Amino acid sequence: MRYLFYLGHPAHFHLFKNVILQLKNAGHDTRVLIKKKDILENLLKDSGWEYTNIMQGDRGDSKWQIAYGLLKRDWAIMKIARSYKPDLMIGTSTELNQVGKLLGIPSINVNEDDAAAVPLFAKLGYPFATRILAPECCDCGKWNYKKIAHKSYHELAYLHPNHFKPDRSVVEKYNLGERFYILRFAQLTAHHDAGKKGISADIAEKIISLLAPSGNVFITSERKLEPQFEKYRIAIPPLEIHNALYFATMYIGDSQTMAAEAAVLGTPSIRFNDFVGELGYLTELEQKFGLTYGIRADDPEKLFSKIIELLKIADLKNMWQEKRKLMLN
Repeated sequence: MRYLFYLGHPAHFHLFKNVILQLKNAGHDTRVLIKKKDILENLLKDSGWEYTNIMQGDRGDSKWQIAYGLLKRDWAIMKIARSYKPDLMIGTSTELNQVGKLLGIPSINVNEDDAAAVPLFAKLGYPFATRILAPECCDCGKWNYKKIAHKSYHELAYLHPNHFKPDRSVVEKYNLGERFYILRFAQLTAHHDAGKKGISADIAEKIISLLAPSGNVFITSERKLEPQFEKYRIAIPPLEIHNALYFATMYIGDSQTMAAEAAVLGTPSIRFNDFVGELGYLTELEQKFGLTYGIRADDPEKLFSKIIELLKIADLKNMWQEKRKLMLN
């Protein structure tokens, strides 16, 4: 069979990499399309993958730039799909679903965000998708009838112990230290991020002041860092970041994906943004398994208190590894 995958975010490379390799090993034909997003292209290059970049420039963040970018990607995917003639198109985008509907090609939208949290995405993609593959706890709204539910999370597609074996040598190789913390700053410029807030420079400085006395602080950032934070930037290849995240003492950030990644790896995880309470899979990781904490951006004092509370727990990592076992079971 012929499979066309479309990746629009670095997390999508990790999400699909194992199934793409399995399909190739089984003798199927796969083709990978991407658009420019953060370190996505670097991940594919470092892995030696063949791919086609259908949108090499930055999209822009205004409404008309977003709409124009969507139409350009639709057209680019349509041209490729007409010549490649895939049997199935798979991705986490609306473009594949729209093109699939127009060309009569089945498409699967793989998503874990509740429809209410990403309403425009849902309206532009779900009506045209053949099926939606999503966690059991994800609410796809009025398109739930299209949903194939799995009792899992996206992040376990690449961080489950069946797929991921943490490499302790990364800690020594990059001089991370015995006790270290990872901060992640997202860009928050997607259409569904409108009006959403995360970690400001002032809050970041306070977080660092709380963490630094007990360990090394490292920052990975999707957005441009302020000069005072450059010295904390983590100097580690993107393909090895999950090893660092596994051995980190704590993760704090305004990124949904990395908060979930830390949680399923058994690393104490705090996310600070305005999406808290709106995403079912993170709510489940917090309320059912106690692996992550969500704090809204209008309550920084609660964030600082939670950091101080966790720092006082002597056996913090072992506690979270036990929670992780329960979640995996």
